[in-house]
Amino acid sequence: MRTTALMSITAVLLATTSGCTTAGGVALRSDGTPGLQECSEDALKTMRILRLRVGDSSLVELDANQMRSRRITLYDGPVESVLMRDMGILETTTRLYGQVWTSGPQVVIRYYEAYPPDGDKVPICAVARLSDDQLRKRPESKPGTAILDGSMAAVAIVDAFR
Repeated sequence: MRTTALMSITAVLLATTSGCTTAGGVALRSDGTPGLQECSEDALKTMRILRLRVGDSSLVELDANQMRSRRITLYDGPVESVLMRDMGILETTTRLYGQVWTSGPQVVIRYYEAYPPDGDKVPICAVARLSDDQLRKRPESKPGTAILDGSMAAVAIVDAFR
């Protein structure tokens, strides 16, 4: 039932949306972190239809290629993450696609698309988060990379990137 409902919603969304937001053109702050960015109308509409609300959250493996690692290295650029728990109608193993910035003191990860296991990619707006500075880069991180202790974080739905 859940997969059928997701496939139906996906078909409606594909018929009514024209694309997804990309990370291109995001202004950077003086510390190298990305500045303010609005969510696309398509993402806001999709999240309303999927009943994903600001603050909805789940757990995510930050890099699909480094799952369950004690220490991972992230690079500036695109990232593929994996939901480890359901988030609304998005099931466990849904892939999240986004962008990583490593220039600031902490890693910033913004997600622009979700790809459910039995569906098509849909636009979203979400961020990776951890409290207590746990997305802070290790001191030995080289430029363009971030070494983190642990491979998991929370992922939260947002209505704009701040």
